Amino acid sequence: MNSTTAALPIAKRMRAMGFWVIRGTITQRRYWILAAVGLLLPLIGWGTLSATGIVNPVFLPGPVSVLARIGTWYSNDDLLGDIWISTLRVVSGWALSALIALPMGLFIGTYRSVQALLEPLTDFIRYMPAVAFIPLVMLQMVLMVAEDVRRVPMAQIEAAQTMGATRMEIIERVIIPSAKPALVDTLRITMGWAWTYLVVAELVAANSGLGYAIIKAQRFLQTDKIFCGIILIGLIGLAMDQSFRLMHRRAFPWLYARS
Repeated sequence: MNSTTAALPIAKRMRAMGFWVIRGTITQRRYWILAAVGLLLPLIGWGTLSATGIVNPVFLPGPVSVLARIGTWYSNDDLLGDIWISTLRVVSGWALSALIALPMGLFIGTYRSVQALLEPLTDFIRYMPAVAFIPLVMLQMVLMVAEDVRRVPMAQIEAAQTMGATRMEIIERVIIPSAKPALVDTLRITMGWAWTYLVVAELVAANSGLGYAIIKAQRFLQTDKIFCGIILIGLIGLAMDQSFRLMHRRAFPWLYARS
């Protein structure tokens, strides 16, 4: 019996396990079915709980009330304007952070001298209270980019050096291409952080946007509008996250090839 024949029963048992295969693959159809179930179950639980009347609607409005509030917000309070300004703030801040963090992290991860010069400073700023120091919270991105670059196998760099590549050629043709998949994931994660801090940022200095609307609704106990804002932020964030995932899959298809 050769190794291929011996592996067949194992493969059959893994397929039989289906749902519980460790790091196994599933079809796109099953993925989207499970994703829909994961999103619908909390919604059903929320609707059921609010319908029982156990919780005061002031504290837990039902899905129907929240949906009606979205219509009111759209027609009377410039919902699209709030969505636009919040999205613009998040994307602009994230893009500016990425513009600074990507080259900075690249050099920290590539050169030990730059790491010694800048990493202690970024660590120092990173541990300052986030709420009090929001403009520099995204410095965390620098350290994540640097770590992505440091994960590039040294064997690849040494092979390029053996073939006579210059430092710039190693950065352009070895380090950046090898680190690209991890860098895109880092950008996706930090985009999520940007939305997380939106409400805090708009509380500090804003008179428009989804975060500001949530804070304003809190003052008047408009709980349904608070839920609207939270759900809208979640939906926009989910759409952006899935866009990054799709871009990652299309840019690096070899990472998703089935064995």
